[in-house]
Amino acid sequence: QVQLVESGGGLVQAGGSLRLSCAASGRTFSSYAMGWFRQAPGKEREFVAAISWSGGNTYYADSVKGRFTISRANAKNTVYLQMNSLKPDDTAVYYCAAGPVTTTVPISYHYWGQGTQVTVSS
Repeated sequence: QVQLVESGGGLVQAGGSLRLSCAASGRTFSSYAMGWFRQAPGKEREFVAAISWSGGNTYYADSVKGRFTISRANAKNTVYLQMNSLKPDDTAVYYCAAGPVTTTVPISYHYWGQGTQVTVSS
């Protein structure tokens, strides 16, 4: 079992930056691939970014590529999402997830955090 807790969300103006953190506890953190997903009101949950267990491979949605960076610090059992050049369309609840393989599909992830709200104003 893995427990995940997100933090770092908030209100920011368009063009600004936020750094989200996801703290993990439970079974060996470094054995899991990690992903970030988001869900806006009335929208489906969508993939944002993913990172392999070793940190050697990363993947991004086209909508965030070049603006967001996913990273992990296994010694601290933490994964990060650095978000730059934020747009109003980035407004959503952001969720951290852990799973056995690095994919873009939500159902492939076994463990989920509670989410953190990100609001980008124009």
